Amino acid sequence: MAARLREDWSPEQIAGRLKITYACTSRMQISHESIYKSLFIQSRGVLPKDLQKHLRSRRPIRKARSNTTSGQWRSQIKDAVSISKRPKEAEARVQVGHWEGDLVIGAQQSQIATVIERATRFTRVVHVESRHAASVTAGLIRELGQLPDQAKRSLTWDRGMELAGHKEVTAGTGMTVYFADPHSPWQRGTNENTNRLLRQYFPKKTSMKGFSQTDLDQVADKLNNRPRKVLGFRTPAEQYEALLR
Repeated sequence: MAARLREDWSPEQIAGRLKITYACTSRMQISHESIYKSLFIQSRGVLPKDLQKHLRSRRPIRKARSNTTSGQWRSQIKDAVSISKRPKEAEARVQVGHWEGDLVIGAQQSQIATVIERATRFTRVVHVESRHAASVTAGLIRELGQLPDQAKRSLTWDRGMELAGHKEVTAGTGMTVYFADPHSPWQRGTNENTNRLLRQYFPKKTSMKGFSQTDLDQVADKLNNRPRKVLGFRTPAEQYEALLR
């Protein structure tokens, strides 16, 4: 259990995974509430206090999250295809290869791009030099172009001008790009939720300039190999490979 916490698994993920691994014996299972108590009630003497730093939220009360696009240029993207035209398979999450993407903004005018596969929550984190369209386009083509052909179907983005070169992305990857409606972050809810998870590794006011693509791949691997409740406590990597097969 301590080893999984050090790998940044949440107590709920650990408890859910134990139910799968030891389905035949309740003696090897534990509730996530018990794990939290073992972490925060030190008189229990079960788990060392330093494991608290591996929790996504290190405070007892959660604060509401606000999302802002302050400082980002929003305008009309030429020939943008509306999310309303996206295939129904993408909406239903029954087919691998439909992704959602966005920028995560850091300090000192830095950023990374994130793309998450809708059916499996499999995540790619992309190094981009700037938030200008040429840089974002090049980064997405470089990373998404490496995907298996059956995993390259569509990409849904918001209305940020950083993807004004969406036709180049389509030409370079074979993926049709769709754009969410203005001021509708729930239309890319998978991406929004994953970006929140990434803030564990990239807290707000952190500069992204010091992270290489290798660093970002390591962070993505952590997310992809942690069990997710929405996946029945299987990992995104497991679901992704299963659907590709």
